[in-house]
Amino acid sequence: MYTKTEHFDADVTEALMTHYKAILALLGEDTARDGLQKTPERVARAMQFLTQGYHTDPAAILKSALFKEEYQQMVLVKDIELYSMCEHHMLPFYGKAHVAYIPNGYITGLSKIARVVEAYARRMQVQERLTVQIRDCIHETLNPLGVAVVIEAAHTCMQMRGVQKQNSVATTSAFTGTFMKDIRTREEFTRLIGVKLH
Repeated sequence: MYTKTEHFDADVTEALMTHYKAILALLGEDTARDGLQKTPERVARAMQFLTQGYHTDPAAILKSALFKEEYQQMVLVKDIELYSMCEHHMLPFYGKAHVAYIPNGYITGLSKIARVVEAYARRMQVQERLTVQIRDCIHETLNPLGVAVVIEAAHTCMQMRGVQKQNSVATTSAFTGTFMKDIRTREEFTRLIGVKLH
């Protein structure tokens, strides 16, 4: 988790509470009953937590632990848990990200890679954009020889509604540099993460 301390803007919380109370009433609920009296506030705080990535600078996260190093082999952080919100239905999607890069004079702290994933995931998203944003942030900030990102995620908008397919998993990938040009490097990456890409 990128942050365990929740900080909320009181004005935003109040405005969201008003809207969520109205939504509950429109759905046919009695917002005065015991179980729902504090629900608008809880949802307002939850939504601010789930979208806190809008207030985070992913590039600054990487730069906060930037070290000069001549290492030029693959650096891989795999199975990074992620939770995000589908922007089409505002329902969660969740899964894991695998992120690798080949340094070109500089490395960053390993935890910073996971924090970048978190910063972009905690926004209204589509999985395809999320994958590219993570790749581009690392590529533009570290200027590595190559970046590889694969995300595997289950989407509750497909599980709970619509086609209602419980076991479907979406896989997206994005590459730069050596991972695009050298098939052996890309195959090493996919072998290490245990994902076959076609």
